Amino acid sequence: MTAMSPEPVALPIDHVLRGAPDAPALLDRDGGLSFAEAEEQVARLAGWLAGQGFEPGARVASWLPKTRIAALMPLAAPRAGLVHVPINPLLKRAQVAHILADSGAAMLLTHAPRAATLEPGDVPADTRLTVEAGEGDALPRSQADPDMLAAILYTSGSTGRPKGVMLSHANLWLGAVAVAHYLRLTPDDRVLGVLPFSFDYGQNQLFSTWVVGGAVAPLDYLTPRDVVKAVARHGATTLAGVPPLWTQLLATEWPEEAVAPIRRLTNSGGALTPSLVRGLRRLFPAADLYAMYGLTEAFRSTYLDPARIDANPDAIGGAIPFAEIMVLRPDGSPAAAGEPGELVHAGPLVAQGYWRDAERTAQRFRPAPGHDRAVWSGDKVVLGADGLLRFVGRDDEMIKVAGNRISPQEIEEAALSGGEAREAVAIGVPDPVQGQTIVLVLAGDAASEPALRTRLKAELPNFMQPARIVWHDELPRNANGKLDRSGLRRTVLDKDMTA
Repeated sequence: MTAMSPEPVALPIDHVLRGAPDAPALLDRDGGLSFAEAEEQVARLAGWLAGQGFEPGARVASWLPKTRIAALMPLAAPRAGLVHVPINPLLKRAQVAHILADSGAAMLLTHAPRAATLEPGDVPADTRLTVEAGEGDALPRSQADPDMLAAILYTSGSTGRPKGVMLSHANLWLGAVAVAHYLRLTPDDRVLGVLPFSFDYGQNQLFSTWVVGGAVAPLDYLTPRDVVKAVARHGATTLAGVPPLWTQLLATEWPEEAVAPIRRLTNSGGALTPSLVRGLRRLFPAADLYAMYGLTEAFRSTYLDPARIDANPDAIGGAIPFAEIMVLRPDGSPAAAGEPGELVHAGPLVAQGYWRDAERTAQRFRPAPGHDRAVWSGDKVVLGADGLLRFVGRDDEMIKVAGNRISPQEIEEAALSGGEAREAVAIGVPDPVQGQTIVLVLAGDAASEPALRTRLKAELPNFMQPARIVWHDELPRNANGKLDRSGLRRTVLDKDMTA
């Protein structure tokens, strides 16, 4: 079967279970669920939610590991006329308390171990704490307006308190159709769901697989070896990850029975480095490797055709179906080819804004040429003569040394290319003479520093040389598994101020 053609018509998101009734929809250690069984459980979970007496549009939060309930809540809550607020299971009580208060959640559905970590005051007085979902009378599929709010996804909060991104049924539905189309997913695909369901792409792994009738195998993993075993156990054809996970997986032994079923690898949540591209292509030579870019406010935005990744490992490609991408100067005019500009997103994948935050919504969601409303990403990209977009850096991450604007990514890629370090984060710190100097934070063995510095002096100009290198055994990550760049930056700046 060929990949489905993208249709610009959106349905309520709970219609996404579109596989054959007897085909597997969810794979787990308890035998999994067929599409017919998943539909029945969504209907009864929605009936239970509808029986709780909440007002239409009330927010219901879930804070769960990757159980069946966690996989079905994104469909059941909207079917019941409610708005789902998934909370990353890795978050701690203070972050959970903020999300509950900010969203005005009518209920928190969790389980006993996580409920036991909450302290008095974490759950607002008007939020119902529930540790076990029930079943009610089966509800039919929703007839909601696709533009109605279906979910609020909270960002990781690496730059402050988490903010809730409002997503409609249409945002979720069209995102599922778009990804299923360009990944060429089919009913015989089995997708290993390692990303959190609270992460936009982690949730989309469910939707984009189900909309073509494929199966998802959710996985909470502790070690990279758990991922390898799960691929072999389920015969997973598709694996999505973020750069830190790929680094760990490349350092893990992969038996042939785990490599063989993989048809595609998809990356988001950070740019792939050329060294990661080479490593993944060596380990999975028969698999298509998709480099992708996106942000929660506009979901997925670009992807690179796998046929072009070997020759263009630094590219993020072009627009996905339903997305319109622009590269604009600060005055809103289009940047020329080869000229860095801000990546701006328009079209039906653009979110509805930030929940109860008109000020930040107005800052990020602004008009753009030909559009009354678009998402200004804050990311600098450049459009090459080959028609491919390449990531340069974020406005707030760019380093300026002696008048030279430097992309942290360029320094990080240089630091990693020789193999002295496993992971890298480049940070600009204030300097009274040059404006900023560069601190390079690395995961690896500090004994490698002399060789690294010798190589960097040969490969990078003087103004791009790190003034200081800080070594760690492992670099910290945020709740979505991404490198905690903001946390590392605060740590480095705090140490400089107290030195």
